[in-house]
Amino acid sequence: MNPRLAVLISGDGSNLQALIDAIRMHALDAEIAVVVSNRADAYGLERARKADIPAEVHLLKPYLDDERGRREYDADLAELLLDYDPDWVILAGWMHILSRDFLDEFEYRVVNLHPALPGKFPGAHAIQDAFAAFQRGEIKETGVMVHLVPDERVDVGPVIASRSVPIYPRDTLEGLTNRIHGVEHQVLVYAIQRLIEGDEV
Repeated sequence: MNPRLAVLISGDGSNLQALIDAIRMHALDAEIAVVVSNRADAYGLERARKADIPAEVHLLKPYLDDERGRREYDADLAELLLDYDPDWVILAGWMHILSRDFLDEFEYRVVNLHPALPGKFPGAHAIQDAFAAFQRGEIKETGVMVHLVPDERVDVGPVIASRSVPIYPRDTLEGLTNRIHGVEHQVLVYAIQRLIEGDEV
């Protein structure tokens, strides 16, 4: 039986689509057990439904409105995923920082994709931050990494795979963003297959 993936998204789901396509083409020995979004309008949910993958919505706002808060939100998210018995949880554009209430249920089984090189430009604006640093003459390249999530720190953990992406003088932010997304798709599939095959991180 192939390992089961739970994929967490917040938006378009292009990285989810890369996983769906890789599985269909037998380039990734896994199955996607469930896709969960923290936004009801995320197009990635439609991608999941078109591929006959269970799609769930888990909204944060109700937890903030009635003061249950983030920890209960994360605990309930973990419970939701446990019903699908995933081997790995893949954060593919998931825009929440997960607390121990979630991470303790999936210790060293949560995988994050981040559009920067290890140790560089943490947070939600990594591509913009790298482009600004390039314009200031501070860097000539950025990149993509996939890493395990050991705790609540942002974009920190054992690196499974990374790849550099050069920044060219003619680049616009949009052009760089599109090129990085293309690299993300490749690196994410490679990293997950590496985990499945049992390579040490």
